[in-house]
Amino acid sequence: MKQGFDNDKYLKIQSEHIQERIAQFGNKLYLELGGKLFDDYHASRVLPGFQPDSKLKMLSKLRDQAEIVIVISALDIEKNKVRGDLGITYDEDVLRLRKEFMNRGFLVSSVCVTHYNGQKSADAFRAKLERLGITVYYHYTIEGYPNNADLITSDDGFGLNDYIKTTRPLVIVTAPGPGSGKMAVCLSQLYNEHKRGIEAGYAKFETFPVWSLPLKHPVNIAYEAATADLNDVNMIDPFHLEAYGKVAINYNRDIEIFPVLDALFEGIYGTNPYKSPTDMGVNMVGFCINDDEVCCDASRNEIIRRYFTALNNMANGDGNEAEVNKISLLFKQANIDISYRRCIKAARERAEASGRPCSAIELSDGTIITAETSELLGPSSALILNALKHLAGIEHEIKLIPQEFIEPIQHTKLTYLKGRNPRLHSDEVLVALSVLSTRDDRCRRALEVLPLLDGCQMHSTVMLGEVDHKIFKRLGVGLTCDPAKKA
Repeated sequence: MKQGFDNDKYLKIQSEHIQERIAQFGNKLYLELGGKLFDDYHASRVLPGFQPDSKLKMLSKLRDQAEIVIVISALDIEKNKVRGDLGITYDEDVLRLRKEFMNRGFLVSSVCVTHYNGQKSADAFRAKLERLGITVYYHYTIEGYPNNADLITSDDGFGLNDYIKTTRPLVIVTAPGPGSGKMAVCLSQLYNEHKRGIEAGYAKFETFPVWSLPLKHPVNIAYEAATADLNDVNMIDPFHLEAYGKVAINYNRDIEIFPVLDALFEGIYGTNPYKSPTDMGVNMVGFCINDDEVCCDASRNEIIRRYFTALNNMANGDGNEAEVNKISLLFKQANIDISYRRCIKAARERAEASGRPCSAIELSDGTIITAETSELLGPSSALILNALKHLAGIEHEIKLIPQEFIEPIQHTKLTYLKGRNPRLHSDEVLVALSVLSTRDDRCRRALEVLPLLDGCQMHSTVMLGEVDHKIFKRLGVGLTCDPAKKA
């Protein structure tokens, strides 16, 4: 996998920048964490070389000074919103995040439920957490938010929210996903800290959009594609341009909320330390790109991947046409169409020729490998075998998994597990290779080249099942599927 991002440099300069911001505000800083603290697969896809847990490694240096508040919106609890990359609901992810943080030595002091307006599902979630010994706070819906600054910065606005009790200098505010209300929690805490005689500071740690890259840079366009369901829009920061005469990129929600932050700081402290939303950020990621073309290529593929994900969601009854249409418009901004993704054309051409579901993968050297459904294998499992044979230098005609080995597995699936599809899935193929590798050197060699699939791009002419999606995700393969269900 070609690298376009210097992860070591990022860990160094990002941690230094946060230390400077903590020093700027003295002994109490609320750090809003946009995006994901770990499992940041979007960043690792568009910035090849960025590690999914980079932010966590960097913040681990500060964990003795830090505590974490996890935020979840009552609206997301109510609609059972699912985190797309992991396939679990946001309320489930709160518990997962808490466990992960604690396993890494972080203090997770509480959970804050935002947008609360008496939802029974939120009450049930709070009761569940409290039974586990977890402290829970409510922050309420404020009429006119974020525009009614006078109400928001009053005892009838932020003053009605529960005061979150914290004990450490650095409070990291994070959430399962975007739109959870993290910034509002931070601002509410500034207001309520001041009422208690504490002059706390605020900063935002968000990776995207990258303020130091151009507005129409593919990395920034890929962020818009990733948040198309939220209707986020990248914009030139007008406050930054006016204050410094320099172009910086931000997005609509931060720009819209800045007057509220400005009014809050001036109302409480008499002055605002920030002249623009960009000033609030501590994002140094743009300075760690060491191969722009690699990141541009990865981002263009990500835009197309998001488009097909939206199409698949619609086919499954979960998405909406507006999201698909928005990403289609982003194609024009990025000057691409789906033909940019070579594996799509290859898979569709083989499907047209064979009349069967097919798949194709583009390897790191540009080689295209294809496969089709057979009586024994599905298109994804067949593709894995074909790709591994190519990478390991094994002749294509060689059958790594003999038919007499596959048939008993099929019998178990159909007879004992009451399955309908006798074909082996990708995980079953990998298990079979593992078993055979103890006695077959070719199977061992095939398994050894599995890491070479990391960063490769793949397309299927039919939608694959959840198991296949998870396998390719773990392998680091960028997968897209036509919105067609298997017959």
